[in-house]
Amino acid sequence: MTKNELEKYRNVLEAKQTELSANLRNRGDIAIEKTADAIDEVQLAGERELAIRNLDRDSNLLRKVRAALGRISDGSYGTCLHCDEEISPKRLTAVPWTPYCIKCQEAADRHEFESSDMPDQFLADAA
Repeated sequence: MTKNELEKYRNVLEAKQTELSANLRNRGDIAIEKTADAIDEVQLAGERELAIRNLDRDSNLLRKVRAALGRISDGSYGTCLHCDEEISPKRLTAVPWTPYCIKCQEAADRHEFESSDMPDQFLADAA
């Protein structure tokens, strides 16, 4: 992968990181509100649940984006973490934070191997 391509992916990932970080700061939607009307409380609880799910999704995606930025820094970006084959440029353009090639991602989706967003080395370093 060329320096220009890596820089392009870094810029995309950093922009996504900024966007997700801004989204995660908005936690006002998960505040518990009380009303006198039981129907309103049910509606507010549903809206709160949706906001929590969105925060969870954004938080998980932010972890993946940060892991991809780490792979750019350590020189392993664009290489599948499972089979060590190169990830296709089309896949990286579509999902720049992906840790797996399409074949290994399909296997991970079928739970054929234990998928992880970070290699074991990062987990060992965290301990």
